[in-house]
Amino acid sequence: MTRTSAAELQPQALRHDWKREEIRAIYHQPLLELLFQAQQIHRQFHRPGEVQLCRLLSIKTGGCPEDCAYCPQSAHYHTEVRPGALMSVEEVRRAAEKARSEGATRFCMGAAWREVRDGRDFENVLAMVRDVASLGMEVCCTLGMLNEHQARRLAEAGLTAYNHNLDTSPEYYGAIITTRRYEDRLRTLEYVRRAGISVCCGGIIGMGESDEDRVGLLHQLASMNPHPESVPINSLVRVEGTPLGEAEPTDPLTLARTIAAARILMPASRVRLSAGRRSLSRESAALCFMAGANSIFFGEKLLTTPNPGRDEDELLFRDLGLRAMSRV
Repeated sequence: MTRTSAAELQPQALRHDWKREEIRAIYHQPLLELLFQAQQIHRQFHRPGEVQLCRLLSIKTGGCPEDCAYCPQSAHYHTEVRPGALMSVEEVRRAAEKARSEGATRFCMGAAWREVRDGRDFENVLAMVRDVASLGMEVCCTLGMLNEHQARRLAEAGLTAYNHNLDTSPEYYGAIITTRRYEDRLRTLEYVRRAGISVCCGGIIGMGESDEDRVGLLHQLASMNPHPESVPINSLVRVEGTPLGEAEPTDPLTLARTIAAARILMPASRVRLSAGRRSLSRESAALCFMAGANSIFFGEKLLTTPNPGRDEDELLFRDLGLRAMSRV
């Protein structure tokens, strides 16, 4: 195989017309070649060694009517997660202030809702967005489906980004979720774009999907114009009581391969090494950063699932020579 230089890749770096066979060829390269190309492209668009620190807070936990097979917050499954009410605006502000003091530049809020409903809870979420934005942080929400008016109101409140993952390929989606269509997710993303909010959209690796499904997910993401500004790549966290609780552990090399392909296809996007870091060895995490990941969620809990502690992350950053992105 002839090695493609970074200079040769530059002219096509921000393509949106990728064909699935092209993505398949990129994804299936020998892993070291794939990582080499991804790192070259990463250095063209991002500061080497700089990683954005984000904090993700569950502002409304459990009781979700969706049947996502991976999710311990679904009301369809019996897990240790217990439904709770929406947090208060004051509680969320304190959590955001703490996250900022610990180095976070992005604060994300998640509610276990199928869709946003107008009313008191949504008004409180808008107040939370305004409060976090006033702290000088990027503010992101993941609240389920939105309509166009709700997206505009979030934008007016100061929302930086909206997270709405596609999870997997269109072909495999029905094996994971039956209560929401792929088209519903795409429609919400369209409303977010129209409102001028940046898009945070990625998927989950390790749900029993095939390589071709991972290629299909990447094709969907890389075909968006513009690309999602944020692309979280999650590794399945197996939770007892969910349909995927006994799934095979995710292969860290597959995770790194997916991140590297995402970096090549969407070079300007921030690729987030998201859920599942608790199960990664230090060496596996290093490989993911080499592949082009340049953002993590820190803190001991990611919504309801475990995450590495701050001390572990600080030690890893020190040993890898990584540094936290400072606020602009």
